[in-house]
Amino acid sequence: MAITSYRRVWTLDDRAESVWHSLPVDVPAGCPGLLVTLTIPDLDGVVIDLGCEGAGGWRGWSGGARQTFAITPNAATPGYVPGELEAGTWWVVLGLHRLPAEGAELIVEAVTGPVAEIPGLSSYAEASAAIAVPERPARRVLPAAPGLRWIAGDFHAHSLHSDGATPIANLAAMGVSAGLDVLAITDHNTIAHHAELPGLSDRFGIGLIPGQEVTTDTGHANAFGHLSAIDFRRPASTWVSEVARQGGLLSINHPLGGDCSWRQPLTEHPPLAEIWHSSWLDHHWGGPIAWWQSWGLNTIPIGGSDWHNSTSPTPIGTPTTWLAVDAAAETPAELVAATLEALAAGRTAVSHRYMAPVLLRVGDEVIALDAPNTLVVGPDGTNHAVTSAVHRLPAVPGPHTLVTHTGEFLSSCS
Repeated sequence: MAITSYRRVWTLDDRAESVWHSLPVDVPAGCPGLLVTLTIPDLDGVVIDLGCEGAGGWRGWSGGARQTFAITPNAATPGYVPGELEAGTWWVVLGLHRLPAEGAELIVEAVTGPVAEIPGLSSYAEASAAIAVPERPARRVLPAAPGLRWIAGDFHAHSLHSDGATPIANLAAMGVSAGLDVLAITDHNTIAHHAELPGLSDRFGIGLIPGQEVTTDTGHANAFGHLSAIDFRRPASTWVSEVARQGGLLSINHPLGGDCSWRQPLTEHPPLAEIWHSSWLDHHWGGPIAWWQSWGLNTIPIGGSDWHNSTSPTPIGTPTTWLAVDAAAETPAELVAATLEALAAGRTAVSHRYMAPVLLRVGDEVIALDAPNTLVVGPDGTNHAVTSAVHRLPAVPGPHTLVTHTGEFLSSCS
């Protein structure tokens, strides 16, 4: 067993140099485990993120949710990828997310050798096993083009693999209870949770989409698909190209979401954006739609609850993203693949919640459902009155939006 320790006062000058700093740890051949502990002083204004890069690549991220983790060949703390500990230099990665003006002394201790107990693992397993499969509410059947059918999804949720409050099994159960067919699990700066998704998808009967929220203090983006870890420390323009190279889809998250608003420079826009986010609490406020218009209406809109815990602004499934998928896709695995294909094709609509009024593009029509006495706003700003529970209008190229007579936004379709 060997111990590597670092004790240092980190200052605003360090943060100005870089938000992220890496501390080396020598891992010998055949190492049975790595246990890392970060000690943070009890001071107002200190938020420190924690992660790990192995000699062979990225191994996981806690953000500010944990101060200790372990990695062994067969198991790891939630948020970290188990597997062989490659011999060479590993790195404990610190994120100086928030520091007070006087700085803060941080202590890092990394122990290489046998790990008696992996932090967070047994409690995670026990909580997962205790989750029962709930009953699914009656599915909402929406009119669709030939060969397609509409399914319901949520593209933003967090588990104990990052800063969420519950295991993925409970997210799946909440998704089923909300009527969802698919749910993206988008833990911060890690893909450790991806290994759980196929088994839980089958157990709960919901397509769990592999995602990762590429997270910085100047903007977040969700990368969807069976991807390797996207390096959040690199410029955001590389996220776009790397996700595309791996065959995935990138979405700008909550672009007007408080201190998480999107402020990253980009020369190329990714295909998706989380236009409808749980932080949009007053739908009379037109900021998200204005951002969409400014960013580019060719951007495909999706929605996300960004659920973390019971204090989150909305439950899972609020807002609801609707996807016109291949009607033959039935199993959870088939729904995941069909969902990614529908996203890439731009076959999406977003409503405030599962049973709320919704606007759909179906062939050469736009259909407003359960929304009498509202207005459909076309991409050119033209208003069309909705007079019935199933109201059909000729579609024109570009997105359409459903609003009330008081200007409250109800739904959009791409």
